[in-house]
Amino acid sequence: MNKRILVIYYSQSGQLTDVVRSITEPLQHAADIELVFECLRPLKPYPFPWPFLSFFDHFPETVYDEPQAIAPLSCATDQPFDLVILAYTVWFLSPAQPITTFLQSADAKQLLHNTPITTVIACRNMWLMAQEKVKQHLSRLGARLIDNIVLTDPTHTAATFISTPLWMLTGKKGPFLNGLIPAAGISVDAIKEASRFGEAIAQQLPTRAFDDSSPILQNLGAVTVSERLIASERIALRSFRLWGGLLRALGEPGTPLRRAVLILYILFLITLIITVVPVSAILKRLCAPLMKKRIAAQRLYFAAPSGE
Repeated sequence: MNKRILVIYYSQSGQLTDVVRSITEPLQHAADIELVFECLRPLKPYPFPWPFLSFFDHFPETVYDEPQAIAPLSCATDQPFDLVILAYTVWFLSPAQPITTFLQSADAKQLLHNTPITTVIACRNMWLMAQEKVKQHLSRLGARLIDNIVLTDPTHTAATFISTPLWMLTGKKGPFLNGLIPAAGISVDAIKEASRFGEAIAQQLPTRAFDDSSPILQNLGAVTVSERLIASERIALRSFRLWGGLLRALGEPGTPLRRAVLILYILFLITLIITVVPVSAILKRLCAPLMKKRIAAQRLYFAAPSGE
Protein backbone atom coordinates (compact mmCIF):
# COMPACT_ATOMS: atom_id res chain seq x y z
CA MET A 1 0.00 0.00 0.00
CA ASN A 2 1.29 3.45 -0.91
CA LYS A 3 2.30 5.90 1.78
CA ARG A 4 0.22 9.10 1.70
CA ILE A 5 1.79 12.53 2.27
CA LEU A 6 -0.18 15.75 2.69
CA VAL A 7 1.67 18.98 1.88
CA ILE A 8 0.07 22.06 3.45
CA TYR A 9 1.50 25.49 2.68
CA TYR A 10 0.82 29.16 2.06
CA SER A 11 3.18 31.21 -0.09
CA GLN A 12 2.64 34.91 -0.67
CA SER A 13 5.71 35.82 -2.74
CA GLY A 14 6.11 32.41 -4.38
CA GLN A 15 9.46 31.62 -2.74
CA LEU A 16 7.99 29.01 -0.40
CA THR A 17 6.22 27.39 -3.35
CA ASP A 18 9.63 26.93 -5.00
CA VAL A 19 11.00 25.38 -1.80
CA VAL A 20 8.03 23.01 -1.55
CA ARG A 21 8.44 21.98 -5.19
CA SER A 22 12.13 21.23 -4.68
CA ILE A 23 11.56 19.12 -1.57
CA THR A 24 8.64 17.18 -3.03
CA GLU A 25 10.10 16.63 -6.52
CA PRO A 26 11.73 13.29 -5.56
CA LEU A 27 8.50 12.25 -3.82
CA GLN A 28 6.47 12.81 -6.96
CA HIS A 29 8.63 10.26 -8.77
CA ALA A 30 8.34 7.64 -6.01
CA ALA A 31 6.03 4.83 -7.11
CA ASP A 32 5.08 3.92 -3.54
CA ILE A 33 4.16 7.44 -2.36
CA GLU A 34 0.96 9.40 -2.98
CA LEU A 35 1.23 13.19 -2.67
CA VAL A 36 -1.66 15.52 -1.89
CA PHE A 37 -1.05 19.30 -2.06
CA GLU A 38 -3.12 21.79 -0.08
CA CYS A 39 -2.36 25.47 -0.70
CA LEU A 40 -4.21 27.54 1.91
CA ARG A 41 -6.38 30.29 0.44
CA PRO A 42 -7.31 33.35 2.55
CA LEU A 43 -10.85 34.52 1.79
CA LYS A 44 -9.44 38.04 1.73
CA PRO A 45 -6.13 37.67 -0.15
CA TYR A 46 -3.08 39.37 1.29
CA PRO A 47 -1.53 41.86 -1.15
CA PHE A 48 1.91 41.39 -2.66
CA PRO A 49 3.75 43.63 -2.78
CA TRP A 50 2.40 45.09 0.44
CA PRO A 51 1.27 48.71 0.83
CA PHE A 52 3.56 50.20 3.48
CA LEU A 53 1.12 50.78 6.35
CA SER A 54 -0.93 47.69 5.54
CA PHE A 55 2.21 45.57 5.97
CA PHE A 56 2.80 46.80 9.50
CA ASP A 57 -0.91 46.97 10.35
CA HIS A 58 -1.10 43.17 10.13
CA PHE A 59 1.53 42.56 12.78
CA PRO A 60 -0.68 42.80 15.93
CA GLU A 61 -3.09 40.08 14.77
CA THR A 62 -0.20 37.99 13.45
CA VAL A 63 1.72 38.12 16.74
CA TYR A 64 -1.42 37.19 18.69
CA ASP A 65 -2.27 34.25 16.36
CA GLU A 66 -5.65 35.76 15.55
CA PRO A 67 -7.36 33.60 12.90
CA GLN A 68 -8.30 35.13 9.55
CA ALA A 69 -10.84 33.32 7.38
CA ILE A 70 -9.48 30.82 4.85
CA ALA A 71 -11.31 28.82 2.19
CA PRO A 72 -12.35 25.22 3.00
CA LEU A 73 -9.66 22.64 2.32
CA SER A 74 -9.88 20.79 -0.97
CA CYS A 75 -8.55 17.50 0.43
CA ALA A 76 -10.62 14.91 2.27
CA THR A 77 -10.03 15.38 6.01
CA ASP A 78 -11.43 11.98 7.04
CA GLN A 79 -8.65 10.00 5.35
CA PRO A 80 -5.40 9.49 7.30
CA PHE A 81 -1.96 10.49 6.05
CA ASP A 82 1.36 8.83 6.88
CA LEU A 83 3.15 12.19 6.94
CA VAL A 84 2.12 15.85 6.80
CA ILE A 85 4.59 18.42 5.50
CA LEU A 86 3.62 21.80 6.95
CA ALA A 87 5.45 24.60 5.13
CA TYR A 88 5.27 28.22 6.24
CA THR A 89 6.90 31.63 6.14
CA VAL A 90 7.56 33.89 9.12
CA TRP A 91 5.71 37.16 9.68
CA PHE A 92 6.89 39.28 12.63
CA LEU A 93 8.53 36.29 14.36
CA SER A 94 5.28 34.32 14.02
CA PRO A 95 3.90 31.87 11.47
CA ALA A 96 2.06 33.52 8.57
CA GLN A 97 -1.59 34.09 9.48
CA PRO A 98 -3.10 31.47 7.11
CA ILE A 99 -0.97 28.81 8.79
CA THR A 100 -2.03 29.76 12.33
CA THR A 101 -5.63 29.93 11.14
CA PHE A 102 -5.35 26.37 9.84
CA LEU A 103 -3.65 25.16 13.03
CA GLN A 104 -6.62 26.44 15.05
CA SER A 105 -9.21 24.80 12.81
CA ALA A 106 -11.29 21.64 13.20
CA ASP A 107 -9.65 20.32 10.02
CA ALA A 108 -6.21 20.54 11.62
CA LYS A 109 -7.45 18.65 14.66
CA GLN A 110 -8.71 15.84 12.44
CA LEU A 111 -5.77 15.75 10.01
CA LEU A 112 -2.84 16.21 12.37
CA HIS A 113 -3.82 14.26 15.49
CA ASN A 114 -1.28 11.48 16.10
CA THR A 115 0.23 12.16 12.66
CA PRO A 116 3.97 12.59 11.97
CA ILE A 117 4.74 16.18 10.96
CA THR A 118 7.67 17.68 9.09
CA THR A 119 7.76 21.48 9.25
CA VAL A 120 9.41 23.52 6.49
CA ILE A 121 10.35 27.17 7.07
CA ALA A 122 11.51 29.69 4.47
CA CYS A 123 12.32 33.12 5.88
CA ARG A 124 14.80 35.96 6.29
CA ASN A 125 16.78 34.51 9.21
CA MET A 126 14.71 34.68 12.42
CA TRP A 127 12.51 31.61 12.80
CA LEU A 128 13.03 30.26 16.32
CA MET A 129 10.05 31.93 18.02
CA ALA A 130 7.75 31.15 15.09
CA GLN A 131 8.65 27.47 15.34
CA GLU A 132 8.03 27.55 19.09
CA LYS A 133 4.49 28.72 18.35
CA VAL A 134 3.99 25.98 15.77
CA LYS A 135 5.29 23.39 18.22
CA GLN A 136 2.74 24.56 20.80
CA HIS A 137 -0.08 24.24 18.28
CA LEU A 138 1.09 20.78 17.21
CA SER A 139 1.36 19.64 20.83
CA ARG A 140 -2.18 20.86 21.52
CA LEU A 141 -3.41 18.95 18.47
CA GLY A 142 -1.65 15.76 19.53
CA ALA A 143 0.56 15.77 16.42
CA ARG A 144 4.08 14.30 16.35
CA LEU A 145 6.81 16.66 15.08
CA ILE A 146 9.54 14.43 13.64
CA ASP A 147 11.54 16.85 11.47
CA ASN A 148 12.14 20.52 10.75
CA ILE A 149 13.70 22.04 7.62
CA VAL A 150 14.78 25.69 7.58
CA LEU A 151 16.01 27.70 4.60
CA THR A 152 17.07 31.30 5.22
CA ASP A 153 18.53 34.32 3.43
CA PRO A 154 22.32 33.78 3.41
CA THR A 155 23.30 37.46 3.46
CA HIS A 156 24.31 39.44 6.56
CA THR A 157 21.54 40.36 8.99
CA ALA A 158 22.21 44.09 8.56
CA ALA A 159 21.68 43.82 4.80
CA THR A 160 18.46 41.82 5.18
CA PHE A 161 17.01 44.56 7.41
CA ILE A 162 16.91 46.59 4.19
CA SER A 163 16.54 44.03 1.39
CA THR A 164 13.66 42.00 2.83
CA PRO A 165 11.33 44.97 3.56
CA LEU A 166 12.13 46.38 0.12
CA TRP A 167 11.15 43.06 -1.44
CA MET A 168 7.91 42.92 0.55
CA LEU A 169 7.00 46.54 -0.26
CA THR A 170 8.06 46.70 -3.92
CA GLY A 171 7.90 43.10 -5.11
CA LYS A 172 11.51 43.40 -6.34
CA LYS A 173 14.19 41.16 -4.82
CA GLY A 174 17.12 43.35 -5.82
CA PRO A 175 20.08 43.67 -5.59
CA PHE A 176 19.70 47.27 -4.45
CA LEU A 177 21.90 50.38 -4.38
CA ASN A 178 24.00 49.17 -7.34
CA GLY A 179 24.74 45.87 -5.63
CA LEU A 180 25.65 47.31 -2.23
CA ILE A 181 22.63 45.51 -0.79
CA PRO A 182 22.45 41.89 -2.07
CA ALA A 183 19.24 40.45 -3.48
CA ALA A 184 16.70 39.36 -0.89
CA GLY A 185 15.60 35.78 -0.35
CA ILE A 186 16.94 32.25 -0.28
CA SER A 187 19.54 31.44 -2.92
CA VAL A 188 18.55 29.46 -5.99
CA ASP A 189 21.18 26.85 -5.19
CA ALA A 190 19.89 26.36 -1.63
CA ILE A 191 16.35 25.85 -2.93
CA LYS A 192 17.57 23.34 -5.52
CA GLU A 193 19.63 21.44 -2.95
CA ALA A 194 16.55 21.10 -0.70
CA SER A 195 15.53 18.16 -2.88
CA ARG A 196 17.87 16.05 -0.72
CA PHE A 197 15.24 16.12 2.02
CA GLY A 198 12.63 14.73 -0.33
CA GLU A 199 15.06 12.01 -1.41
CA ALA A 200 15.59 10.96 2.23
CA ILE A 201 11.84 10.86 2.87
CA ALA A 202 11.25 8.86 -0.33
CA GLN A 203 13.87 6.31 0.75
CA GLN A 204 12.75 5.85 4.36
CA LEU A 205 8.99 6.47 4.56
CA PRO A 206 7.81 3.40 2.57
CA THR A 207 9.30 0.98 5.12
CA ARG A 208 8.74 3.13 8.19
CA ALA A 209 6.25 2.23 10.92
CA PHE A 210 3.49 4.80 11.37
CA ASP A 211 4.18 5.13 15.11
CA ASP A 212 7.89 5.79 14.55
CA SER A 213 8.59 9.31 15.84
CA SER A 214 12.34 9.36 15.19
CA PRO A 215 13.69 11.96 12.73
CA ILE A 216 14.18 11.07 9.08
CA LEU A 217 16.43 14.01 8.24
CA GLN A 218 19.21 13.79 10.81
CA ASN A 219 22.74 14.58 9.58
CA LEU A 220 21.43 16.36 6.48
CA GLY A 221 21.93 19.92 7.71
CA ALA A 222 18.19 20.52 7.90
CA VAL A 223 18.58 23.55 10.18
CA THR A 224 21.23 26.03 11.23
CA VAL A 225 20.73 27.81 14.54
CA SER A 226 22.25 31.28 14.75
CA GLU A 227 23.13 31.59 18.42
CA ARG A 228 23.48 35.38 18.18
CA LEU A 229 19.80 35.67 17.27
CA ILE A 230 18.32 33.59 20.12
CA ALA A 231 18.14 36.39 22.69
CA SER A 232 17.26 38.96 20.01
CA GLU A 233 14.22 36.97 18.93
CA ARG A 234 12.93 36.63 22.47
CA ILE A 235 13.33 40.34 23.18
CA ALA A 236 11.78 41.34 19.85
CA LEU A 237 8.78 39.05 20.35
CA ARG A 238 8.10 40.62 23.76
CA SER A 239 8.20 44.05 22.10
CA PHE A 240 5.85 42.88 19.34
CA ARG A 241 3.39 41.54 21.89
CA LEU A 242 3.49 44.74 23.94
CA TRP A 243 2.94 47.06 20.98
CA GLY A 244 0.61 44.57 19.29
CA GLY A 245 -1.61 44.42 22.35
CA LEU A 246 -1.78 48.22 22.45
CA LEU A 247 -2.64 48.48 18.75
CA ARG A 248 -5.33 45.81 18.98
CA ALA A 249 -6.91 47.72 21.85
CA LEU A 250 -7.07 50.86 19.68
CA GLY A 251 -9.33 49.30 17.06
CA GLU A 252 -9.50 47.23 13.90
CA PRO A 253 -6.79 47.40 11.21
CA GLY A 254 -7.01 50.60 9.18
CA THR A 255 -8.76 52.75 11.81
CA PRO A 256 -7.29 56.29 12.13
CA LEU A 257 -6.15 56.13 15.78
CA ARG A 258 -4.53 52.75 15.29
CA ARG A 259 -2.75 53.97 12.15
CA ALA A 260 -1.44 57.04 14.01
CA VAL A 261 0.03 54.94 16.84
CA LEU A 262 1.33 52.46 14.26
CA ILE A 263 3.40 55.21 12.66
CA LEU A 264 4.91 55.97 16.08
CA TYR A 265 5.72 52.28 16.47
CA ILE A 266 7.43 52.15 13.07
CA LEU A 267 9.62 55.11 14.05
CA PHE A 268 10.39 53.39 17.37
CA LEU A 269 11.29 50.16 15.54
CA ILE A 270 13.63 51.90 13.11
CA THR A 271 15.35 53.70 15.99
CA LEU A 272 15.70 50.39 17.84
CA ILE A 273 17.29 48.70 14.83
CA ILE A 274 19.76 51.54 14.29
CA THR A 275 20.81 51.98 17.93
CA VAL A 276 19.97 49.12 20.29
CA VAL A 277 20.49 46.16 17.94
CA PRO A 278 24.19 46.92 17.13
CA VAL A 279 25.01 47.58 20.80
CA SER A 280 23.21 44.37 21.81
CA ALA A 281 25.21 42.40 19.24
CA ILE A 282 28.50 43.70 20.65
CA LEU A 283 27.49 42.87 24.23
CA LYS A 284 26.46 39.33 23.25
CA ARG A 285 29.82 38.72 21.60
CA LEU A 286 31.65 39.93 24.70
CA CYS A 287 29.56 37.69 26.95
CA ALA A 288 29.64 34.63 24.68
CA PRO A 289 32.74 33.01 26.29
CA LEU A 290 30.97 33.09 29.67
CA MET A 291 27.83 31.42 28.35
CA LYS A 292 29.22 28.59 26.20
CA LYS A 293 27.37 25.78 27.96
CA ARG A 294 24.05 27.62 28.00
CA ILE A 295 24.36 28.60 24.33
CA ALA A 296 25.27 25.03 23.36
CA ALA A 297 22.18 23.72 25.17
CA GLN A 298 19.99 26.33 23.46
CA ARG A 299 21.36 25.42 20.02
CA LEU A 300 20.68 21.75 20.67
CA TYR A 301 17.11 22.51 21.75
CA PHE A 302 16.20 24.77 18.82
CA ALA A 303 17.88 22.45 16.27
CA ALA A 304 15.68 19.52 17.32
CA PRO A 305 14.28 17.24 16.08
CA SER A 306 16.34 17.02 12.87
CA GLY A 307 19.50 18.64 14.22
CA GLU A 308 22.08 20.81 12.52
